[in-house]
Amino acid sequence: MVVGTILQTSSTEKIQMTISRVLTGIGNGINTVNVPIWQAESFKSQNRGAMLVIQSALIALGHPLSTFMGLASQQADPSSFAWRWPIAFQGFFLIIILIVLPFLPESPRWLMQHDRVEEATVVFAALEGKHATVNDPKIIRERDMVMASVQRERELGEATWSEVFTEGPNRNISRVLLGAGPYMFNQWSGINSLAYFLPITFERNIGLSTQLSLIISGVLGIQYFLVSWLPYFFIERAGRRKVMILSAAGCSFCMVMIVIMLEVGTLASQWVFVAFCFLFFDIFSWGILPVSWMYASEIMPLRTRNKGVAIGVGAHWLSNFAIVFFTPDAIKNLGPKLYIIWAVFNAAFVPITYFFYPETARRSLEDMDEVFLNERFGVTKCRKPGPRKLETDSDSELEKTYDGKDGMNVAHQEVDFKN
Repeated sequence: MVVGTILQTSSTEKIQMTISRVLTGIGNGINTVNVPIWQAESFKSQNRGAMLVIQSALIALGHPLSTFMGLASQQADPSSFAWRWPIAFQGFFLIIILIVLPFLPESPRWLMQHDRVEEATVVFAALEGKHATVNDPKIIRERDMVMASVQRERELGEATWSEVFTEGPNRNISRVLLGAGPYMFNQWSGINSLAYFLPITFERNIGLSTQLSLIISGVLGIQYFLVSWLPYFFIERAGRRKVMILSAAGCSFCMVMIVIMLEVGTLASQWVFVAFCFLFFDIFSWGILPVSWMYASEIMPLRTRNKGVAIGVGAHWLSNFAIVFFTPDAIKNLGPKLYIIWAVFNAAFVPITYFFYPETARRSLEDMDEVFLNERFGVTKCRKPGPRKLETDSDSELEKTYDGKDGMNVAHQEVDFKN
């Protein structure tokens, strides 16, 4: 990304800009695959979701930054500097990343997978905090649990791409489809159909000036960033499923109201349209945004986690490309009817999430392996968050949160990975 940024900023020819954009995109793709995996494998199950909210909140920060940079560039004297400096500014964040990275520990599960058990144990203790040592019983239990999972998966050998697309005992294709879903929910909610073109939307739909449209978009972005921190306080207690369902339902309602207000066409309704744009971003940031960036890395098995998350991220960026590509023509040709499409998509996410998505909140990655091993493709019964505190038994436990009388605790069942 550093090389791509330098080449973009210094571009004088179309081919140079194209190549540099491709390089930057490759780097960003690698980052967006590995960051959620590292976070999911490193954070404790009791606060993993809250920690991952920090990532999604920082993603939201990009919206007001880019909008106000656009406003500044629009006010600047016409020159190449007006478009070069916003591109160069991303290098500031890349420098921060390069400075911080050497101080971050490697994922303990990755260390276990590569037979660096002592290093992994040290990392477990460091992440536990509270003066924990490598000899603490809790650290030893966690190490042994992960080691057992690694050993069982090694019996199957090196994971191949063909394995990722077959069901098998680990239910790989089920997890890939479920993991890619929230990434696509993110894009097909219509968020970037609004976010990328919000100033244009304000100009064309309610007749605002370019400058005022950029200012309102920037203010919306600031609010979006601030409220996106709120899930930090409730995502573990409420669970991934509940916040996703409520967020999708709320986003669908906002899109319906946006269509109605634009069709009414009065001065008052136009400003109500602006208000519902603000509300849409807020509700999106409370559920779809954080869950979409954490869910795949929470449900994929260790041996295929990289590949599975990569497929989900690939689906995310391909959807992003498609939406950004057709939205300008859609705004021109469909007008307010475009938002009906997003309302329908968001409404569809509600039953899909309710019936098919197991709850991951307050469950370790190894617990999620057990959930998938004891369910088959279809309607899930794992609909509630795990226990608030880990038990003191020799293994991790899943709370008996399966709905119905046939609910079962799967944590202590022996599983033959070869069958």
